Amino acid sequence: MPDLTKVPVTVITGFLGAGKTTLIRHLMANAGDRKLAVLVNEFGTVGVDGDILRQCADENCPDENIVELANGCICCTVADEFIPTIEALMARPQKPDHILIETSGLALPKPLLKAFDWPAIRSKITVDGVIALADVEAVAAGRFAPNVAAVDAQRLADDSLDHETPLSEVFEDQIACADLVLLSKADLAGEAGLAAARAVIEAEAPRKLPILPLTEGVIDPNVVLGLGAAAEDDLAARPSHHDGADDHEHDEFDTVVIELPEITDLDQFVSAVQRLARDQNILRVKGHVAVQGKPMRLLVQGVGARVRHQFDRPWGTDPRRSALVVIAEHDDVDPEAIRAALLASVPA
Repeated sequence: MPDLTKVPVTVITGFLGAGKTTLIRHLMANAGDRKLAVLVNEFGTVGVDGDILRQCADENCPDENIVELANGCICCTVADEFIPTIEALMARPQKPDHILIETSGLALPKPLLKAFDWPAIRSKITVDGVIALADVEAVAAGRFAPNVAAVDAQRLADDSLDHETPLSEVFEDQIACADLVLLSKADLAGEAGLAAARAVIEAEAPRKLPILPLTEGVIDPNVVLGLGAAAEDDLAARPSHHDGADDHEHDEFDTVVIELPEITDLDQFVSAVQRLARDQNILRVKGHVAVQGKPMRLLVQGVGARVRHQFDRPWGTDPRRSALVVIAEHDDVDPEAIRAALLASVPA
């Protein structure tokens, strides 16, 4: 008899650097008896998150079950990559018990949910839930709506005006599509920051949502997995700025890969990455860097001016290649200026 049980899929969305990969690492390490598969979608040509997750591969989520979709935003490439990948997973002798999808920070979740109705896969998988991660400090600071009252006043004065930034639209679409919102980096925000972030999200959400604090990705997997939302059947309750449009573009954002020689002064390098955020409005920096005299590669994760780094594994036989993916709104991406700013931290 054929197995008619649908495999549950959890879509993990959230803005750049909100902590999606950290959450997935925790879920992989605490899967219990679930056999997992993970699909990772990156914005840019250098995969970082998939490489991080492969270091956590185990018998419950072997390396071959971790698939990178790096040929564009997942919500724009469902036919080219997402559908064939799901079909291949479902055709394996041992299907996964649960699939996790990490979208890029710029992806809109609703077009992805619509793909679950494709004839090739709709009888095989279901959206168990959409989890939106939101960086408490960023949301509490109002970075997605710097002055809501002023924007509303201008709209009332002229219906043709639209003063929402591309970042705010991405953020709002992710919240509107969610079944659960996790406030990441809660330990850095304090009670006042958590309360402010909750207020912003509650104001944006089209319906009442559970909102939970999160630190270092740690949460009971039973809270995140097993929601049973069947979100693909509930699209009307998940409004999007792009409803009614045949497609959407990511021309508002751009990415560039910067290659560097080995660095000698780590503090000077980190300061240079922080200056990029302040001086050139860079949203996200991530990648690996070779540090002179160090046998291990340095993993760099920058969100705005907040930069985290750690030595994650030996270079081994891999070439000691420093490469950073830099993401910003389109008009702020000047490859030569970005390269010059980073090279200034590397002695000639």
